[in-house]
Amino acid sequence: MEYENEEELSRILRDEYFQECLPLHIGEGSNLLFVNDFDGIVFHSAINDLSLMGDFAGSVLLRVGAGVHWDDVVACAVSNGWGGVENLSHIPGETGAAAVQNIGAYGMEIKDVVETVEAYSQLTQEKHIFTNEACRYSYRHSFFKESGHDPYIVTHVTLRLQKNPVYKLDYGDLKEALKNREPSLQTVRDTVTGIRRRKLPDPGELGNAGSFFMNPAVSGAHFNELKETYPLIPSYLLPDGRVKIPAGWLIEQCGFRGKREGHVGIYEKQALIIVNHGAATGDEIAAFAETVRQAVNKKFGIQLVPEVKYVQ
Repeated sequence: MEYENEEELSRILRDEYFQECLPLHIGEGSNLLFVNDFDGIVFHSAINDLSLMGDFAGSVLLRVGAGVHWDDVVACAVSNGWGGVENLSHIPGETGAAAVQNIGAYGMEIKDVVETVEAYSQLTQEKHIFTNEACRYSYRHSFFKESGHDPYIVTHVTLRLQKNPVYKLDYGDLKEALKNREPSLQTVRDTVTGIRRRKLPDPGELGNAGSFFMNPAVSGAHFNELKETYPLIPSYLLPDGRVKIPAGWLIEQCGFRGKREGHVGIYEKQALIIVNHGAATGDEIAAFAETVRQAVNKKFGIQLVPEVKYVQ
């Protein structure tokens, strides 16, 4: 079931038949794993408007429909000379889901530019406008992913983008690729896109949901213990004193990179990606992911948390 504007969504939410069914609202579905067949109604936003809501001395406000493909938003921003999302190029999915997931890459997160999020309660059918603070953003998390309150459906996201971009180029491959080059928004976008295409499999050719696990954060004491055994362990110090460790590195150290069990495996170029080689079922992929989690926990004492959402 698809809707093209807020009025259509409101009618769907008030429909008696809809209210009796189990609903599942999805974006593009690039971050979902259906473990079983879903016995309910799947509905999707086709709200594809994009408009300039404010033009100020140093920034602009861009209001984006939840159904707009995220990379189209980045392309729009870059072509207009607006900074703040260029490092988030070539990330699959739609804008509404991007705001819910708090997508991030190469030192940027969408939370850094979100001004407001417009959403409807599935239970009361009322519209709410959430400020950035009300979204309760953290690493790959937002208020909209939390349980214990009404489920919300995002319809629009307003972004504050900068006319005088401040580039973030100190992250891994991006820093190396742009070494000794004068940055521009288009150069950064092209570089990020090229890196992602080289490192990550095309879902249209090899089934995958992108990064399967979130990068874990451990205490400073735990990290120091690990560093004694693994002196070259990569890490990123967080403001709260914890240390973030790349999940892909942990998985690779457990010998999973390129490993395959039946139709499921780890991508040979990036250990953070679980791939479907053609005929694996959702529960087989989930079982393989659990094998990976247990191996990492046994070796490093770290519990990996899936970034992919399981649909039972």
